[in-house]
Amino acid sequence: MQLHDLKPARGAHRRPDRIGRGTGSGRGKTSGRGQKGQNARSEGFRLGFEGGQMPLSQRLPKLPGFKNPFHKLYTPVNLSKLSRFADGSKVDLVALVEAGLAHPGEEIKILGTGGLKRKLAVEAHAFSTSAREAIEKAGGSVKVLGEPRQIGPRRLAAKTSKRTPKPEEAEPAAAEVSAAPKD
Repeated sequence: MQLHDLKPARGAHRRPDRIGRGTGSGRGKTSGRGQKGQNARSEGFRLGFEGGQMPLSQRLPKLPGFKNPFHKLYTPVNLSKLSRFADGSKVDLVALVEAGLAHPGEEIKILGTGGLKRKLAVEAHAFSTSAREAIEKAGGSVKVLGEPRQIGPRRLAAKTSKRTPKPEEAEPAAAEVSAAPKD
């Protein structure tokens, strides 16, 4: 068998219907589209069109959840990593960067995983409660860097409205009720 002897299997290649080539072809005039209407026109409808109903792609949310614009991203450093520093030394941002535990310009949070048996003066942007307790238990000190967290005016108003009235203010109203004459 030669390359020129190869040919497709019988019935594998069907000649396409040539539509719109006269009434004698059987697919002339309206070309199999019937009379008038949307499906007889050339445009049809776009992909995803559901007849005027709100399409599925617009009914579903674009992304799950939401992005918090106030999210703080910290580089975590565990207590077990602080064991490499000498007893009584000051562990600040420069020391952590030199030790390869953080990159320059990043905010650092000390986490409480692992143990600490050395007295260290640690400076970072945030501390977990367990890390703070472990450092202070070992005789070290903790210093939080950066500005303290500000409370917004709406939160402040909500907190002040929840305060209970003083006992001196509540008594006069009760005295007036008891002093009123009974009929």
